[in-house]
Amino acid sequence: MQSSEQETFEKILRPHMERLYRLAFRLTGSKAEAEDLFQDVLVKAFARLDELVGIDHPGSWLSRVLYNHFVDNHRRYARQRLVMVSEGELPPQAIDNLPGDGNPLSASERVDDITQLDQALAKLSEEHRVIVLLHDVEGYKLEEIHQLTGDPLGTVKSRLHRARARLREILAQDGTFCSR
Repeated sequence: MQSSEQETFEKILRPHMERLYRLAFRLTGSKAEAEDLFQDVLVKAFARLDELVGIDHPGSWLSRVLYNHFVDNHRRYARQRLVMVSEGELPPQAIDNLPGDGNPLSASERVDDITQLDQALAKLSEEHRVIVLLHDVEGYKLEEIHQLTGDPLGTVKSRLHRARARLREILAQDGTFCSR
């Protein structure tokens, strides 16, 4: 690797790395799997550096590559997947970065709420969970999700609507959410 290639690669990727890693973590639900997915995508992106240089919106392109790589791996290993005991637990950095007033009781309640929300998200179908995570958690626009997943825009909208309705239903059953 030449230093000029490395500098170009870093310049293009640096603004998108945090968002890509968050997306990888949200998709996989595990720090180890997210790191593997993230690293695989960086290797793929570097191999296609010439193409990456010419792209107007590299963040969207990189997100699409990451999503496609996740889907490919998910399909490939779906029957062989090992479930780690810690997979449903929140990563420590998620708890450490919670906003708040420093009150341990309110912080504990926020952690409980987040844990219940994570459990509710886990009850959604894969396609609904991914749509909610991309749109409501990571802030992708509907058009970006359409480009990312390759699903028609109308399908993305209806899945998001159905996923949110199902989440409300799950959270209402658990007593976490009360509709007004």
